[in-house]
Amino acid sequence: MTVIDVHTHMLSQAWFDLLKAKGAPRFEVRPSKDWPAPLGIYQDGAPFMTPQPGHFDYELRIAKMDEAKVDLAVVSLTAPNVYWGDRATSLEAARLVNDSMAEAQRNWPDRIRWMCSLPWEYPEDAVAELERAHAAGAVGVIVLANVAGRSLTDPLFAPIWQAIDAKGLPVLVHPTAPPGVREMAMTQYNLVAQVGFMFDTTLAIARMIYDGFLDRYPNLKIIAAHAGGALPFLVGRLDQCWANMPAVRERLTMPPSEALRRIWYDAVVYRLDALEMCLDVAGEDRVLYGSDYPHNIHDMRGCLARVDSLPYAARRAVRGANAARIFQLG
Repeated sequence: MTVIDVHTHMLSQAWFDLLKAKGAPRFEVRPSKDWPAPLGIYQDGAPFMTPQPGHFDYELRIAKMDEAKVDLAVVSLTAPNVYWGDRATSLEAARLVNDSMAEAQRNWPDRIRWMCSLPWEYPEDAVAELERAHAAGAVGVIVLANVAGRSLTDPLFAPIWQAIDAKGLPVLVHPTAPPGVREMAMTQYNLVAQVGFMFDTTLAIARMIYDGFLDRYPNLKIIAAHAGGALPFLVGRLDQCWANMPAVRERLTMPPSEALRRIWYDAVVYRLDALEMCLDVAGEDRVLYGSDYPHNIHDMRGCLARVDSLPYAARRAVRGANAARIFQLG
C-alpha cells in the first residue's frame, strides 16, 4: 500500500527572505518563542508560524519520510502563503516558491509532487501563474481559507476558479488566521493555531456548500484541511438547520451531509475517534493521508498509525489510493 502525504509543507529561503523584506506591515520576522527555531513569523505583532529546519531541507524531508514509511509527498506552501506585499511582490513570492518545488520534483521524481501557490488577490496574474506552474509539473493548488480577509466565494476570484476547474485540479483549502482574531482575543495562548484555524476552514467550506460553489465548478476537487475543521462534528446541526431554516436552503438543494460527501478531507487529526468521525461523514473514498510535516505540531508517524488502525479497505484508500486517483499519480 503506497503512502501519499497530501498535507505537508515546504518553504524556500528566497520566499522567506522576501517575506522578511516586504511582509510589513502585517507580517514580520522576529526571534521565535518556539525552541529550537531561531526565527518566527509574526502577524499583527502576534506569533503566527515558526519555520522549522524541515521547511527548507528536502534531504531531511526524504529522511523523515523514510523513517515514517511515507512514499510520496505532495508538498505545498503554508500560511501566510503569498497574500502580502503589493502586486509585484505577491507574484514574485508565488514564482519563487513554485520554482523551488518544481526543482525538488525534478531532483526527487519518485518522492516529491507539489501544489502551486497563486497571487489570488490579482486574478490575471494568478491565472497566468497557474498556467506556468501547471506546465512545470504542479499537480494541484493550495489556497488559504480566506485570502487577506476575502471569502473564497468572492466574485473577484471567479476567473481563477474557472481556470482551475477547467484543469480539474485538486485544491487544498488550508486555514490561516480568520477575520476577527483581535476581537476574539485569539492572539493569546496561540489560540489562532489551536482554534482559529479550525474556524477558518469550517467557514470557508460551509460557504462553498451553501453558495452553490460546487455546482458552478463541477470539476473541482476541494480538499478540506485538518479533516474539515469542525464540519464532521457539526454535520447533524447543519442538516437540522437546513431542514428548518429557509435561508439555509437559498442555494443548497440537498442536505449539507450530502454536500459534504462532494469534497475530500485530509487525515491530519490527533485522535482516532476524530478520524473515524471524518470517515463516517465523508466516506472512505474521500479521505487522504496527511501529516502537517514539518510544523512543530506535525505527526507523520502518528497520523499514519491512526490510518493503519482502520479496517483494510479504508486503510488502503486513505493511505494512498484516494490521493493517487484525484492527483492522477498512477
